[in-house]
Amino acid sequence: MAGDTLTTTSYIQHHLTNLTYGKLPEGYERHGADGSVQVLEQDTWTIAHSMAEASDMGFMAIHVDSMLWSILMGGLFILIFGRVAKRVHSGVPRGLQNFIEMVVDFIDSTVKDSFHHKNALIAPMSLTIFVWILLMNTMDLVPVDWLPQAAALISGDPHFFFKVVPTTDPNVTLGMAFTVFFLMIFFSIQNKGIMGFVKELTLHPFHAPKWYVNIILIPINLILESVSLIAKPISLGLRLFGNLYAGEMIFILIAAMFSAGLMFGLMAGVLQWAWAVFHILIIALQAFVFMVLTIVYMAMAHDVEEEH
Repeated sequence: MAGDTLTTTSYIQHHLTNLTYGKLPEGYERHGADGSVQVLEQDTWTIAHSMAEASDMGFMAIHVDSMLWSILMGGLFILIFGRVAKRVHSGVPRGLQNFIEMVVDFIDSTVKDSFHHKNALIAPMSLTIFVWILLMNTMDLVPVDWLPQAAALISGDPHFFFKVVPTTDPNVTLGMAFTVFFLMIFFSIQNKGIMGFVKELTLHPFHAPKWYVNIILIPINLILESVSLIAKPISLGLRLFGNLYAGEMIFILIAAMFSAGLMFGLMAGVLQWAWAVFHILIIALQAFVFMVLTIVYMAMAHDVEEEH
């Protein structure tokens, strides 16, 4: 995509824009690459042809590329683990089975270390989160131009938007984070009851033996606990997004150097290799952090006051 028709700025912006499907309102003016203007006669659901159109589609627009690659990585996870599960044997594990068993044992020990309650959902959910995020993050190691160029050739549009790392899309990371958040709320109410959950929000961290003092403290506690509660999913999702987005940005900046001459191209090749090696650590670490925090939040949701 770093061809002659794109400046460095437009090249970077192009790689950071999702393939967006959404609704453009009646009367909307669509500007073509040749300078033509098309006025829509009615509300139209369509693929955005520019960053401006993607922005104008608003909240209800769908990032098709993020959905596609997240589903594909989820399907790959199911395919690999399902294939191994069907062929598992009690003998000495080898090859893929050995690797999968190492991953499962690692997740199982991590869950046992942090989660000391009984819930059959936590370990499978942790395994799914870790492997799924790891696979999505790993897409960042694919050279930034390969898949977008392939998509452009297939579509016939040289400026076709196509991002391939789902975790660089805050819609994906925050969607996962808020799913964890709703599970946390569900298990909190299930284990503590509605009143127990309400008391947790209103009688902590400040509590007094006199009821009339607590009446004064309840609004303060509610504000503090509400902020803390809402910050959990937001920080969980934005941490993953921010680290992967920054990593992708560095790959794009390095790729832009290839069009700056032989010396910069050679330098870019070395930098790309070095950053890819270092980025492997970030890819695995962010998947692990998201999983561990999920386990911790689930443990907090199962903790009751009598157990402290």
